[in-house]
Amino acid sequence: MNILRHIPVWAFLLIATTLEVSGDAVVRIAIYNQAGIARIGLTLAGATLLLGYGFALNLAPVEFGRVVGLYIATLFVVWQIINFIAFRALPNVPILIGGSLIVAGGLIITFWKAAN
Repeated sequence: MNILRHIPVWAFLLIATTLEVSGDAVVRIAIYNQAGIARIGLTLAGATLLLGYGFALNLAPVEFGRVVGLYIATLFVVWQIINFIAFRALPNVPILIGGSLIVAGGLIITFWKAAN
């Protein structure tokens, strides 16, 4: 697993958050918009994406506590992108304001902790 040390931590975070949010979106589509074999297939696809998220996050060559703030900030941003792509939903003002607090908090947690 030494090759993983050459991949930047942010790449693992981006891959993990994209897989997590995409998996959640696919499961939501399966539950609310499909029936029968399509529902089963999409549920399995969503489960596979969520399993990939777990692997990507845990393969990152850094302890999770060091990047949790950046992970949450990245998760929020990717969530909004996937929400728009999958459901054509734009964030409203409360989401933008709250999201800016999430991102700011994630950056504070990550870089304040790194400085200590």
